[in-house]
Amino acid sequence: MLANSTMAIAQSIQTSSVLVAIVNYRTPILTINCLRSLASDISSLPNTHVVVVDNDSEDGSVEQIQAAIETEGWNHWATLLPANHNGGFSYGNNVAIRPALVSEHPPDYIWLLNSDTEIRSGALHALVEFMQTHDKVGICGSRFEEPDGTVWPIAFRFPTILSELENGFRLSLVSKVLSPWKVAQVMTDQPQQMDWLPGASMLIRREVFETIGLMDEGYFLYYEETDFCLQAARHGWECWYVPTSHVMHLAGQSTGVTTPHIQPKRLPQYWFNSRRRYFVKNYGRWYAAIADTVWFLGFASWSGRRLIQRKPDFDPPYLLQDFVRNSAILNHGIPEHQ
Repeated sequence: MLANSTMAIAQSIQTSSVLVAIVNYRTPILTINCLRSLASDISSLPNTHVVVVDNDSEDGSVEQIQAAIETEGWNHWATLLPANHNGGFSYGNNVAIRPALVSEHPPDYIWLLNSDTEIRSGALHALVEFMQTHDKVGICGSRFEEPDGTVWPIAFRFPTILSELENGFRLSLVSKVLSPWKVAQVMTDQPQQMDWLPGASMLIRREVFETIGLMDEGYFLYYEETDFCLQAARHGWECWYVPTSHVMHLAGQSTGVTTPHIQPKRLPQYWFNSRRRYFVKNYGRWYAAIADTVWFLGFASWSGRRLIQRKPDFDPPYLLQDFVRNSAILNHGIPEHQ
């Protein structure tokens, strides 16, 4: 009986159809490396098709990526779609996903994959297998690692007023008390249900899109996957971290915002727009205003302690001023990206 069940699951995985959506913005070499890393997994999952959306890079990306697809013989499983403007992460993914969902044979799963990733062997297979054996799971994601193999085993809770307080104060006692609400959480080697996962590697069941719609294009970049997972959770879909799926991720290659091991840049306007949009859209302006207030009070306290204790400053420049200027207290309504 067990052997028959295992065989049935294996056959089901083999016949599952997957659309892989990759958004490129001025990272043609990384995108080509990502495609190259996909080749072996796609050979084991023949009903997989990759769509690379170029978000109007205007740097020769279209020509370079198309040439690689033809030269490497990836034509039968990879397609390049140039977008007419850079509408952000949600927009670019929707360019690939929208026509697939209304096609004659829509995919069973959609895999959002960053252009600055390279998958390890079996990464896609592990995600599809997890979905096949967990009917209530609508979203699952990979375990990330750095180029040297260092594991980055992080998944996330939804941001709340208490998480903003913890993030702002940066005081061990406060963080200990508020640890159940801390956004970033270190994962174990076992699958675990989480609130949300990075969109750099996120497998989504087709029915999730049919339930909640496409990704919100009001976000340019950041918080869009958080919002998407929240909408899915509100409709009963579970989100899981799957550590057997390994993906190498070079964070921040298109934006420079989250590039590790270097002094951070000033946060762009779209980051603040996305954060405010998330809180106001999902919880209302007054909740967002309170979240901003507790973060401000906490961060002001931390800034004072840092100066007194002569600790190094690893925060982006002008963070406090930019945060106040973009707060829900001073700005009404749900911001759209510019």
